[in-house]
Amino acid sequence: MVVSMVLFSGGTRPAQFDTSRNVESSVRYIYGIDMEADISSLAALISESARGRILLALLGGRALPASELAQRAGITCQTASSHLAKLAEGRLLQVMPQGRHRYYRIANARIADLLESMARFAPVKESSHSEPKNPIQIARTCYDHLAGRLAVRITDAIVDRGLLQAVGRDYQLTKKGAQWFSELGIDIGALRNSGRVFARQCLDWSERRSHIAGALGSALAGHLFEQGWIERIRESRAVRITERGRRELKRRLGVAGDN
Repeated sequence: MVVSMVLFSGGTRPAQFDTSRNVESSVRYIYGIDMEADISSLAALISESARGRILLALLGGRALPASELAQRAGITCQTASSHLAKLAEGRLLQVMPQGRHRYYRIANARIADLLESMARFAPVKESSHSEPKNPIQIARTCYDHLAGRLAVRITDAIVDRGLLQAVGRDYQLTKKGAQWFSELGIDIGALRNSGRVFARQCLDWSERRSHIAGALGSALAGHLFEQGWIERIRESRAVRITERGRRELKRRLGVAGDN
């Protein structure tokens, strides 16, 4: 048994507690508090509108300087620096010094998943069928994988061809799919050993249907960029399909790409 002094408003008195309790139980016993996740502080960190715009700008997966983030958020550089410091302190952003400049990016894939999940609950302006979709809705990067209408169409085509099967929250690679992705130049073995979820079903906030995320989704997006099938739209996380990409996706998956 261990004797500890517990502070009270009227002074101190000895308190005894069993050392077989774990540390968390001991702290609760002494201080009378519950050690639970403080989700309210995280919500407060994200809820400020300028910080929200900064996080969305970085959701494309690229590292950006404070000056560009200030411009995208519609705030001064000084204000942006204050917001960026808070986001970095909250471990939502990673700071990358490069010479005299500092670049910022989303800390990891889990933070990106959190932000994309929150976007599914955020109000979205409903457009009529005759109204053209926003480029962000057509195709965009979500951290390191492809999202938007194009991503959903590609995913649907891959599943319809029996290359992937939906199992729970994930996609399971079939034997036929392993051969198809390997012929595409994607190293399936390396992806399985990466430590990441292999292929996750990610509910697209703009389409309300799933696209491929996880290690396979990241590798597929990387391949589309490397082959010049898609390209980034400047100063945005939106992407557009190229003429070559339109031909290849039509030939390989029967996907009709549109911008």
